[in-house]
Amino acid sequence: MTNLQHIVKEEHVGTRLDKLLTDLNEDYSRQQIQTWIKKNDVTVNGEYVKANYKCKLNDEIEWEIPSENEQTFVIHPELIPLDILYEDDYLLVLNKPKGMLVHPTQAVQSNTLVNGLKNYTGQLSNSSGDHRPGIVHRLDKDTSGLLVVAKDNHTHDQLQVQFQAQTVTRIYEAIVEGVVLHQSGIIQAPIGRNPKNRLQMAVVTEGKDAETHFQVLKRFSNHTHIACTLKTGRTHQIRVHLKYMKHPIVGDEVYGKISDYIQGQALHAKQLSFVHPQLKQKMTFTAEPPEEFEKLLQLFQSKS
Repeated sequence: MTNLQHIVKEEHVGTRLDKLLTDLNEDYSRQQIQTWIKKNDVTVNGEYVKANYKCKLNDEIEWEIPSENEQTFVIHPELIPLDILYEDDYLLVLNKPKGMLVHPTQAVQSNTLVNGLKNYTGQLSNSSGDHRPGIVHRLDKDTSGLLVVAKDNHTHDQLQVQFQAQTVTRIYEAIVEGVVLHQSGIIQAPIGRNPKNRLQMAVVTEGKDAETHFQVLKRFSNHTHIACTLKTGRTHQIRVHLKYMKHPIVGDEVYGKISDYIQGQALHAKQLSFVHPQLKQKMTFTAEPPEEFEKLLQLFQSKS
């Protein structure tokens, strides 16, 4: 079992307990969270409460999650539309929509990218395990954009070598809170688990080296549109680094605050470049941000 803890902050005062835990555990459904609460796997200030409990400032919430090796399930193919930009016998590149998990979890076993991939093709690598066929790298549920999927283990392993060697180019676009004063810059700050909240990553001295390059694309009255290039690939790296820079991504409820304008963070993986493991050619793909992202830019422009 994994034991987790969270202290309720001001922005979540009055939020239902099951809703807050669903936001904090993006790999699990609200129904699963409610089951934890009913089974007394969740406490608030050491007491068992109901799912509709309204959180109060500084409430100490503790809960348990079964470890991955305790979890077994079958991935069912599902007819899910896939926005495929490129495909050959070895790999495919697609544009993942916002709000979709990359692979199933114990609690969420349908409507994930992998469910769609299993229906689309029977040719997927298993180097990342049977529950993550074809998945070489991930995007957060509420991050849209480009992913490369491997069809065989040799291609998968060769792509992973490129990710580990930091030779894959990944450029994201984000809309952040506040006005970023510098036109461009480099954030070099180590990332590891947040010692005060094990669900979060944070800049910590004992963390792994992490480097993000950013460039301002457009400034608004109270927000900034930026591009970020990953030089390393730590969990939640861009989200953590931008919070560290005091410009959290709009709508990022984990590292920023709830937004009135958008649900989930305004972050999009726009460009992906790598050397094809079989063709030995550099390949570059681009996917424009979703309509929701563009509408947010237009809204902030109109307010400026």
